Amino acid sequence: MEKKKFYMTTAIAYTSGKPHIGNVYEAILADCIARFKRLQGNDVFFLTGTDEHGEKIQNEAEKRGITPQQFVDGVADVIKGTWNNFHISYDKFIRTTDEQHVKTVQNIFTKLYERGDIYKGTYEGHYCIPCESFWTNSQLKDGCCPDCGRPVTPKQEEAYFFRMSSYTEKLMKYIEEHEDFIVPASRRNEMINNFLKPGLQDLCISRSTFTWGIPIPGDEKHIAYVWFDALNNYITAIGYDPENPTEQFEKLWPADLHIIGKDIVRFHTIYWPIFLMALDLPMPKTVMGHPWLLAGDDKMSKSKGNVIYGDELVEKFGLDAVRYYLLSEMGFYNDGCITYELMVKRTNADLANTLGNLVSRTCAMVKQYFGGVIPAPVGEDSPAAVTLKQTVTEKMENAYRLMDRYSVAEAVEEIFVALRACNKYIDETTPWVLAKDESKKDELASVMANLVESIRLCNIMLTPFMPDACGKIDEIITATPAEICDGNFGYVYANTNHELGETPILFTRIDEKKFMDALLKEQAAKAKAAKEAEKAKKAAEAKKEEAPVGLIGIEDFAKVELTVGQVVTCEPVEKSDKLLKLTVDIGSEVRQVVSGIAKWYAPADLIGKKLVLVTNLKPVKLRGVESFGMILAADKGEAASVLFLDDSIPVGSKIH
Repeated sequence: MEKKKFYMTTAIAYTSGKPHIGNVYEAILADCIARFKRLQGNDVFFLTGTDEHGEKIQNEAEKRGITPQQFVDGVADVIKGTWNNFHISYDKFIRTTDEQHVKTVQNIFTKLYERGDIYKGTYEGHYCIPCESFWTNSQLKDGCCPDCGRPVTPKQEEAYFFRMSSYTEKLMKYIEEHEDFIVPASRRNEMINNFLKPGLQDLCISRSTFTWGIPIPGDEKHIAYVWFDALNNYITAIGYDPENPTEQFEKLWPADLHIIGKDIVRFHTIYWPIFLMALDLPMPKTVMGHPWLLAGDDKMSKSKGNVIYGDELVEKFGLDAVRYYLLSEMGFYNDGCITYELMVKRTNADLANTLGNLVSRTCAMVKQYFGGVIPAPVGEDSPAAVTLKQTVTEKMENAYRLMDRYSVAEAVEEIFVALRACNKYIDETTPWVLAKDESKKDELASVMANLVESIRLCNIMLTPFMPDACGKIDEIITATPAEICDGNFGYVYANTNHELGETPILFTRIDEKKFMDALLKEQAAKAKAAKEAEKAKKAAEAKKEEAPVGLIGIEDFAKVELTVGQVVTCEPVEKSDKLLKLTVDIGSEVRQVVSGIAKWYAPADLIGKKLVLVTNLKPVKLRGVESFGMILAADKGEAASVLFLDDSIPVGSKIH
């Protein structure tokens, strides 16, 4: 039987910088759903990627003295690397600078222009650069962007417009007739009441005051406005073309699920479906606007200084714990919250105590009482066994139904209710007491069989959440689930002499006091470094006018951009005994640098070290290898000494 297709997407990440954990959450959520759908037996195609055009990108590149393409190449590598580090199981990673995407967006523009859905006019209003959004006077909130609260810029320019207003009634009718099109229902009601009922205005879809974007065919002083560019990635990535769509597109479209943040629901449930209507394409089946992950009680933002990065969390807690926390914390309707204190408590309570302890205790008893061979159940179920089976079966069925409705946090809670029932079953049956009575051997065998089978069933449903940890549990109980379980006890080990594998520690309990003390010291060191850097900057500015004649002024020194970086990889350059090729993480991106220090440093001496990189030098090629930056080192006559920095100084910090 042919598998049922399931095409799902995330919003593509904007390449303005390194993604924080709030950005990473969406990719993890999508990955969890994709893995569940594969367990169901679906033929899943999971798309993610990067949104790489816009005025903000051009401005950032100009500040750094590099081209926009160079800037987005670096950030896209960082984002893709982050997704890979979190084991996001995507099938395709699209970049909106991909040649095929650019060409297809131009073809889409031409088709809609020729049909009369696009016309040329003049835009006058307000523009929010960070949000890439246009606003009228009436839409502003206290004179600022109603979405992000930042100041807006008055704009008047020639532009192309899409006749959005002519599709208002058609879209309203579609949304009213398809309850599952926008979920949860609160997002659906917001779109209807706040945007559709008041009436839609025609949408500006081009810009002419900057150049970093997809050129409008036949009028290349205009570029496609970011939403007309970015939203189309969902069809360009799978082979859509107005005149000749591919077989893959015909198979996959319409999308079964778009996963997006609640702040961009308007673009995905109003702009996007109207573009599709104009192209005579079917609507995506469901657009899910997930809530936000808050840092404490506030939205995560670099400007607020409350950003937490995923690699920092993984370093402190491990990948499985971070994935589990995010997926269990973020409900279907309400915003979630992340703090280090909550991470410690959830890791200890759920992972170390409930799951890790259950697997450890069960396996230890099977090894002690049955020589590591998983026994088959014997005789009729005891009342405690009946209760356990009913609980596990019911909770697995509930988790399955909730996952099918994308209620991920609610589903994982059902799984942990079942796991807690297993621990309760151990306390009720006291296997260590049964083991002392030879006449209770059959009863003991049933207890162990019920526990291993319960772990197996829970582990299958838990796999989309923590694939690494669940893979280890599969190895322990030597199980390889091929498809989703139905929640029924199958005793796959009965009468097979099935032996347990090695039992590693899955999750280590964290000493909360020691952890928080160390964290406070680390944060204090970072704050001190930042304060000293700011003090040095002010001192340098104060001396600007005092620079001696014949020496460079502070304005000349300020042209040199010095950034704290950490060496990720290092290897010799082929056919050279002087050059090393390094990749250096500078926070916003990962740079490739070639340095003539091979005589004094082995690659292993540099990996993981923090150093200073000149980041606004023009790229050059050394022995055919591109180098984008220069490492600061001291000249010691015949030798060179790299200037290494203290580990407390954050990657990406600027040296002033």
